[in-house]
Amino acid sequence: MKCENLEVWKRSASLSAEIYRFFAKCNDFGFKDQVTRSGLPIPSNIAEGMERDSDKESWRFLDIAQASSAELKTPIYIGMKIEYIDREQGRLWIGEVSEINKMIGGLKRSLNVQR
Repeated sequence: MKCENLEVWKRSASLSAEIYRFFAKCNDFGFKDQVTRSGLPIPSNIAEGMERDSDKESWRFLDIAQASSAELKTPIYIGMKIEYIDREQGRLWIGEVSEINKMIGGLKRSLNVQR
């Protein structure tokens, strides 16, 4: 299955792009780098997982994507606390990250992997 056909890949790629655009003019380069680098591995690992030869390998990359989606929440929460991200925007992103995480979980469950 091609990643481009997966709704979870589309949504995670859109979220990553949105975060990059949001922080484009941020002068706090350390924070900007951390938050943008936290979002990028999600669609990247979904894509890599879908190109693997076995369900076990695919599952491993989806697991990494799921962990990355959890990681992304931290700079979003911190960004809200330090007022780089307004609460409304932050809550929207946290909700989207949570949905993406659930979707990745469903994709993992669809694979034939013994756990």
